[in-house]
Amino acid sequence: MTDKSRKPTATVQSFIDALDHPLKGEIIALRQLLLNTDPTISEEIKWNAPSFRTSEHFATMHLRAKDSLQLILHLGAKSKRAVPSGAIADPENILKWLGPDRASVTFTGSGGLAQKGDALVAIIRQWITHV
Repeated sequence: MTDKSRKPTATVQSFIDALDHPLKGEIIALRQLLLNTDPTISEEIKWNAPSFRTSEHFATMHLRAKDSLQLILHLGAKSKRAVPSGAIADPENILKWLGPDRASVTFTGSGGLAQKGDALVAIIRQWITHV
């Protein structure tokens, strides 16, 4: 069950309000999807981008590219842990593993999130159990 009444963090909202990005609508939708995935997820600006956390940061948007939106999944800033092999089910094959403790999901165009949203929610629910 998710808490859809939770109010967004003012700092993140201010950041997004000031953001000039061709995929701003996707960024807003991705933010809401992440916040609605689990009531323990909160947000703040870290690494000059919206970042999401439970007990530690686990996901950060990568906004430098103008033709895509990337979400980096990780286990915190200085994690020495790894996601156990096979621990994250990814039947849609949307994850690109960048190392034992991080992966990315890339969304291109204005329909990218709609295509991958359900799969991403399932992955996030699994991922946060390792944070």
